Amino acid sequence: MNDISKPELETLVKLQEAETQIVRLKAVLEKVEKEKIKLSAKLKQFGNALEDNEKNLLKARTACRDIEQEIQVVDQRIIKSNEKLRMVKTNKEYQLFLREVDDSKQRKDALETELLEHMDEREKMEQIVQASEKEYHLLKDQIEAEQTEMDQQSTDDREQLEEYLDQQNDIGKHLDPALMKRFLRISKMNQGLAVVGVSNEVCLGCFMNIPPQLFIDVQRGDSLISCPQCSRILYYVKE
Repeated sequence: MNDISKPELETLVKLQEAETQIVRLKAVLEKVEKEKIKLSAKLKQFGNALEDNEKNLLKARTACRDIEQEIQVVDQRIIKSNEKLRMVKTNKEYQLFLREVDDSKQRKDALETELLEHMDEREKMEQIVQASEKEYHLLKDQIEAEQTEMDQQSTDDREQLEEYLDQQNDIGKHLDPALMKRFLRISKMNQGLAVVGVSNEVCLGCFMNIPPQLFIDVQRGDSLISCPQCSRILYYVKE
């Protein structure tokens, strides 16, 4: 227990008021930043899904194009085989080129069947990509609007935070350095709450009863008294 003047105790109370606002605003700003990160992650997730769908669409389009090109090659092969058929001189050659034509036609039939399947897949992926793009851009606009609103609010909160930090600094200039150091140490230990009131023999920091004699000393206000339970600096709150 150390002697302290009432003005010093009042200064400590004002310092705590500023500290409380500083802690509150820092928590608000931290929460906003976390929410912004969360929104950005959500948008990125949708963006990645859109990118995957676009890749699948590209694969489907490439598959269709490759099959169409192969069908063209087979068509040219059929044309050449038919031309050879008209020029054959023996039955053996005729049968050989006729088989080539049949094999090419069978290959073309298989390719056309495969092409239809890939075309269905391409159409399906086009619809998915279209829907994904629409959903992504709607979400992007919504998230950007929310983040802009958050930034505007954060600007106000940061300005208030700077004001309270300046106020805390000004108040601290009127305190003994050792007392200021003690305040900061207790504040760090108790999540920003270093100075608390006492009412009806109850510490309003930890809500535990304090000894009657200690309560009387707190009421006098001429000593620096700490709560036996939470170590916070105590001051009397008139009922």
